[in-house]
Amino acid sequence: MRLTLRVCRPSFLWQQRRFLASAPCKVASFYEQRTKSSWGSAPLSWHAGRTVRFSCHDDGGRRSGELLGIEHSASPPDSDGTASDERHRGAGFQELLQSCSSPSDVLDLTCKHPPTVRQVSLCLAHMWSSAKKMSEEQRRYELRLTFQHPEFDKLLHRAMGSAAHMHHANLAYTLLSAVSLGVPERSRVVQTLLRTCQEKLNDFDEKSLSILASCLEQMDSSPNVDALKEGMRLVVEVQLPRIKGVVALQTMMRLLGKDAPQELKSKLERKALSMAHQFTLPNAQYMIFTMATMGFYSKPLLQVCSKKILDDLHGIPFNPLYRVLLSCRELSYRDAVLFTGISDYIASNLDLWSNKQLLLFLSAFENATFAPAALMEVYAEKVIADPDALTLRDLLCVVKVYSYLNFDLQHRRNPFLESVSRALDSYLPRMSGLELLKSAYCLCLMGHFPPALLERLLQRSAAERPPSDPSLRRGWEKMFQTVDLCLRLDRPPLPLPLSVPESVLGNPDPSPEVNPRLSRSLRSALGEGAEAALQETVLLEKFYTIDAVVTTPPGGERGSPAESSQRTAVIYVPNSGFCFGTSRPRGSLAVKIRHLKILGYTPVLVTEQDLLREEEAADILRRRIFSEPPTSEEP
Repeated sequence: MRLTLRVCRPSFLWQQRRFLASAPCKVASFYEQRTKSSWGSAPLSWHAGRTVRFSCHDDGGRRSGELLGIEHSASPPDSDGTASDERHRGAGFQELLQSCSSPSDVLDLTCKHPPTVRQVSLCLAHMWSSAKKMSEEQRRYELRLTFQHPEFDKLLHRAMGSAAHMHHANLAYTLLSAVSLGVPERSRVVQTLLRTCQEKLNDFDEKSLSILASCLEQMDSSPNVDALKEGMRLVVEVQLPRIKGVVALQTMMRLLGKDAPQELKSKLERKALSMAHQFTLPNAQYMIFTMATMGFYSKPLLQVCSKKILDDLHGIPFNPLYRVLLSCRELSYRDAVLFTGISDYIASNLDLWSNKQLLLFLSAFENATFAPAALMEVYAEKVIADPDALTLRDLLCVVKVYSYLNFDLQHRRNPFLESVSRALDSYLPRMSGLELLKSAYCLCLMGHFPPALLERLLQRSAAERPPSDPSLRRGWEKMFQTVDLCLRLDRPPLPLPLSVPESVLGNPDPSPEVNPRLSRSLRSALGEGAEAALQETVLLEKFYTIDAVVTTPPGGERGSPAESSQRTAVIYVPNSGFCFGTSRPRGSLAVKIRHLKILGYTPVLVTEQDLLREEEAADILRRRIFSEPPTSEEP
């Protein structure tokens, strides 16, 4: 009865406002061709003023009925045909469809052979798959032809009219193909497909849910999309024990996203761990990407994936390997074994990567606070061999990575710094004030002071305007303050004496509060009536904040000359102050230690781990301040 009503009343479908949660449809609705393609964010360049119909035609009933062409897949064959004839015709159509090499070819085929309910889905899916294989320029051209083709409008009408009769897998493929081809998400056809998916969602199997999840992931928020996502969360939770495919599980995890409740995330984690023996290399990579998308940290799952990636490192292309590093950074997951393995692999196959790719790897490692020793050594040799091959952007990246990671190049240090300085000098006329400041700051961190660069920076600094944003302005001032301190304390041998103008130095940061745990441990370490004097929260050179200064007379004698006293600067350092997996301080901490030594202080670094137990913390501090040998219990 429902089918009969649909065929006999061509306007029935268009009048059902309950099908859509978007704006009501008007007869002969038009949609501007500003479509979002799944292959890029840039819109297709249609002819100016051209619009395309996607639904809602009513030519007195005749055309609508013709366009809908509804054929129930379960209906018996006509009296003058047989089931084998139907299968033969279907097989013949599929052979013709496979011979189509572009979306336009598929539409030409539908002119001669009107598709059945199932074939509508096959046509749209083939249009999408053929377009994906094209170059960007060819794809744009073909999609323009597709939206101008008169049969595309008819095919979308058929999809909309036959949606209720489609198998759930075909329905999901139809929606995914339409959205991927660039059909506007708020068009009647897409919204009708979404609504039909909602009605059939309980019947969707694992494959259909995975296809639907892939589609919803790329769609913008709308009432029907949001309702369908919420329905999928409930269905996935119920069907989770029956999911057998790793890819299907990952696709659904991505769709559930960061908003999934923690209880459901825990269930997904247990399910993924139970399937870990099935993980292929792509599965392991994609699982890390998926966890980053969800914002879900699971150390056991990350360890499983890391081991799989390490076992099959050779042959991994740039993009997935780079995305693994970015995802680990996003998850705040650091695995020294994994990072070292990736670094060694990249360094041993240097010719496989372009210079841009190598710099992206280095930058990703630096963001993870990990110093990839093998990669940094071979890349330094590459810079020394041909510094002129580096662009200004390359050079800025190089000096940032090597200075922030405080990497010890040993015998390569001077050749490397000289090569970088010469290359930067060639760009001086074109460098902006900020580029000059960043490069000078990084080189000063490494204790290198190129005269031409510094002179150029300080000539322009008086005329430079600081950024208007307060956070950016403070960073800008701190870089100038560091350059100023390096010039005053390191006293490099320059042709002309240089100084940073007071106008760009800004004001010192307010003194931080006393660290209570460190303070208690220090007082316990020094003891009552100690000869040592304790001074907390000391500001040096209007820039360096010291948590505590302990002054001890030589030999523990009272009344010794002040100038012969030993001054120990106790500094609390978070874990991020060190390169991951090492005790080597990073750039800003390294220059702070260097300057404290120049000022006559003995730096003592205290970490979070040192303060975990107050009794042990006092012993650790006592040994470090008074240079006592460590006991066997201290690591």
